[in-house]
Amino acid sequence: MEVKVLSSKLVKPAYNGGVAAAPDVEYIPLSIFDKVTYKMQMAIIYAFPPPAPSTAAIEKGLAAVLAQYRAFAGQLGESPDGEAAVVLNDRGARLVEAAVDADLVDMAPAKPTPELLRLHPDLEGELQEVVLLQLTRFRCGSLAVGFTSNHVVADGHATSNFLVAWGRATRGLPMGAPPVHHHAALFKPRPSPRVEHDHRNREYYLPAAGDDSHGHGDGGAADNIVIHKAHFTKDFIAGLRAAASEGRGRPFSRFETILAHLWRTMTRARGLSPDEASTIRLSVDGRHRLGAPAEYFGNLVLWAFPRATVGDLLTRPLKHAAQVIHDEVARVDGAYFRSFLDFALSGAGGDKEGLAPSAVLKDVLCPNAEVDSWLTFPFYELDFGTGSPTYFMPSYFPTEGMLFLVPSYLGDGSVDAFVPVFNHNLEAFKECCYSME
Repeated sequence: MEVKVLSSKLVKPAYNGGVAAAPDVEYIPLSIFDKVTYKMQMAIIYAFPPPAPSTAAIEKGLAAVLAQYRAFAGQLGESPDGEAAVVLNDRGARLVEAAVDADLVDMAPAKPTPELLRLHPDLEGELQEVVLLQLTRFRCGSLAVGFTSNHVVADGHATSNFLVAWGRATRGLPMGAPPVHHHAALFKPRPSPRVEHDHRNREYYLPAAGDDSHGHGDGGAADNIVIHKAHFTKDFIAGLRAAASEGRGRPFSRFETILAHLWRTMTRARGLSPDEASTIRLSVDGRHRLGAPAEYFGNLVLWAFPRATVGDLLTRPLKHAAQVIHDEVARVDGAYFRSFLDFALSGAGGDKEGLAPSAVLKDVLCPNAEVDSWLTFPFYELDFGTGSPTYFMPSYFPTEGMLFLVPSYLGDGSVDAFVPVFNHNLEAFKECCYSME
């Protein structure tokens, strides 16, 4: 697929429709949650059928929404006091226009492939903008929107709020409640700090002397990884939930059930030793747990770490894996978040002990796994005036064991799971992926 880049520009915020002058430069200090999250670009792909919205309309809506979401038009830097911050300097978001002399149906992948990276601006090198997006138009009139944003500035919850507001701004509708930003007094340790959990070995780790390999893994592993898209129908999910929840007063959630099934399926496909332990890293949103508003814009996530032996996962029923996940997520409650704040902000750990955030990118997670669940985010509500997208999915991210759960574009309650596996494990994964055993 040859993608021809037609233009590249910065879209700056338009205050009051471009009439009002830009406000002064401001600074949003990075929170402790921003500092322990992944330093990466969050990349997603949308596809819109013809008649696709015009570039002019999309750009006008983007300028309008950036006036409300200034963090996505700013840059990462430092405040005048030397603290890490998002600088609200209205640099703008990078907008690239591109064209493909082919129909979308000819290349629309059933799963993320390296080809998808061509639908994004070049992400190599040091990026100056927080948000970069590419509008790629196809011969058939379809439009692909490749959107990336710096994860340090906003998590998935905050980003989905922005995307919905962008669509509303493009349609000339009110954008909704404005974002609520972090400020220095928002997250503080308690007067008498109480560290009740082992944050040294969960959100942080102690690097070995001279060891800079954590998070890198096998540099050539991506060449041996394929991303498999598994489609779980509403009926299949209902069957899984019934099997996992039998004899339980309250059924497991859709997320708990699907993740438990995928954990067991991946473990079986990998052919691991029964004595080996497998851990999942999964995000837990702290907004409700800390009483923060849904409009909080930044990162407000910690992680649960369900853990089980391979033998238990494969010999015990689905209910066991689902219960392990349920119990571990329940453990990361409001008290857990406050314990983390006490640990990270009271001088008990962090830089003082030489600890580093454990949220680092790796090429291979085996025997472990990680999951990003987008099942509750309104990503499909991005509407530029011509209707919802025909599909939405994560871009190409070849980390073995990194799962993405996304609502199916069918809108019927089915779920798509994007599962990066080694080529030599793919057939084994496919063989047991739809088994209820």
